[in-house]
Amino acid sequence: MRELGDDPADRIVGEDRPKLKGGAGRSIVRRTWKPLGIAFVLFAALYYPVGSLMIQSISDDVDYRVEPVDLPSGGSRVVGTIAALLDREVNQNWWTPNDPWFLPSAALDNMPNFQLGLLEASNRLTIELVDQLGRVRGSSAADEDLKEARSKLSISGTKWTWNPSVSLMPTTPAESEYRAAIRHLRNYNTRLAAGSAVFDRRVDNLQVTIERFATDLGAASQAIDDHVRENSGGFLPDFQVDDEFYRIKGKSYAYYLFLRDLGYDFDGVLAERNLTRPWAEMLGVMRSLADLNPLIVQNGSPDGMVVPNHLLNQGFYLLRARTKLKEISNILLK
Repeated sequence: MRELGDDPADRIVGEDRPKLKGGAGRSIVRRTWKPLGIAFVLFAALYYPVGSLMIQSISDDVDYRVEPVDLPSGGSRVVGTIAALLDREVNQNWWTPNDPWFLPSAALDNMPNFQLGLLEASNRLTIELVDQLGRVRGSSAADEDLKEARSKLSISGTKWTWNPSVSLMPTTPAESEYRAAIRHLRNYNTRLAAGSAVFDRRVDNLQVTIERFATDLGAASQAIDDHVRENSGGFLPDFQVDDEFYRIKGKSYAYYLFLRDLGYDFDGVLAERNLTRPWAEMLGVMRSLADLNPLIVQNGSPDGMVVPNHLLNQGFYLLRARTKLKEISNILLK
């Protein structure tokens, strides 16, 4: 009787064939994982730069105008502007300051800082609307829509859905709060157009409002001074200078639009006090400040000859704008 293994065919069946099958399987796995690995590496390499470039949108059009939906006949132009700006940044663009690390927009820094600066100016305006413009004298009740808008806009722009350091439960993200503020501002303007809300166009209201704006711009100029003194002209590049620049740019841009439209709302006061020309000059300076747009923001030595200092350029227009606002405020006090 022939024993197993004597025939060469037995050795092929028993030994060689399983080895060939196993080797083929491993080869298929290697061929499958190799392109998948390459694809993953390419995706990881392109995810943040390409994704962030697709999201990046610094909307700094100084000729921006309010759409009719935000400007009912008889309403306030400046209230329409703040609602429209917030709608543009939250609903039409992408609110980026609170984006978590796994979104490509987390790699952005200029756009988030621009939006935070715009938010700070918007919050300042809603405070003035509640305290001064949206009521009759200081003794009357504050408007409920304006109060709600102010409350919503005081929420930090970096608030996301989940913050384990505060609570393990999900919370309302910042952009949802701002959408509610937009609704309240539009509702107030609709009521104002219908005659059931107040926008008090008194001289002292305008004076206090622009004085508060000037104070806020003064604080921004101090921030520029601090940053330049501590970081300019160093051996290593200043990777924070663009954050400071774009935060102030966002604030200045919003203030320019607010002041432009306050001029429409208070055109009677400006004409009465012969402020039409000084107001136009102030707006010209504010427009130059808001329109600064260097390709690369640098923080060179203040007396350097090669590397510019864009913060100092910004600070120059900032102080000029503040001086113009102070001059107008002094005229309104007389």
